[in-house]
Amino acid sequence: MILSPSKLDYCIQLFQEEGYFILPQFFERVEIAGLQDRIDEIMLGTANVDYDQIWMQLDTNSGKYEDLGWGGKGFKGATLDYRKIQDLEADQHFLDFITSSFFVQLCERVYGPNLPISSFRTMFMNKAAGKGTWLPWHQDRWNFLDQDPLLTVWIPLDESTLENGCVQIIRKSHRKGLINPEHSSGFLTEAQAIEHAPVEDMVPMLVKPGDLVVLHNHLLHASGKNRTSSSRRALSVCYMNGQTKNIVEPAVTYPQLFTT
Repeated sequence: MILSPSKLDYCIQLFQEEGYFILPQFFERVEIAGLQDRIDEIMLGTANVDYDQIWMQLDTNSGKYEDLGWGGKGFKGATLDYRKIQDLEADQHFLDFITSSFFVQLCERVYGPNLPISSFRTMFMNKAAGKGTWLPWHQDRWNFLDQDPLLTVWIPLDESTLENGCVQIIRKSHRKGLINPEHSSGFLTEAQAIEHAPVEDMVPMLVKPGDLVVLHNHLLHASGKNRTSSSRRALSVCYMNGQTKNIVEPAVTYPQLFTT
């Protein structure tokens, strides 16, 4: 995971102008295989990890976002159909991966030097075979934080296609600012989605294991259901300024990963 300074400069320019960039086949095959195997172990309950530190959510059978159960800390049973698993920095394998030198370098370019960097969430997302829940258009921001995170790294663990509910984005939408600041998690209303995410502007993230996708948190994105016989899995890490505070629940802290 190495980029020349000039290549990184170009990527940061894309990030600022377009709201995202993609580096095809950035990771070694063995790195991705290790992540794939480890998340399967966690889902099946065979991982040597403290499950009381990990937030886990099963998927809904209806495919409707509003039907989802909230989930919570602790193991929910052996299945490869989990929708979301958070707090993966509690697992040493994932912690080592997300704190590697490239991510330190990337955070320094986005947030600046000599800053603590925390993870708002280190998260596994899954569209299980023939399942998956429609995720409506939104920006990744949370109004209980005193400042918005800016940087999300998204790493496909399976090929991402239109048929298996790939993430879709609206280029340059991060430059609009917050579209629906009243929503606690940045979700758009139906009318706002029609205005700001028209079909003709949607860009599908057709990526493969080994690719790296870097997103600005204010970039509009959504994803569909999985209509195939294979899962679509991904790792998502939201890196944020480690000085960020939860203004609603001050006792909540976010794990510091490193200093830029």
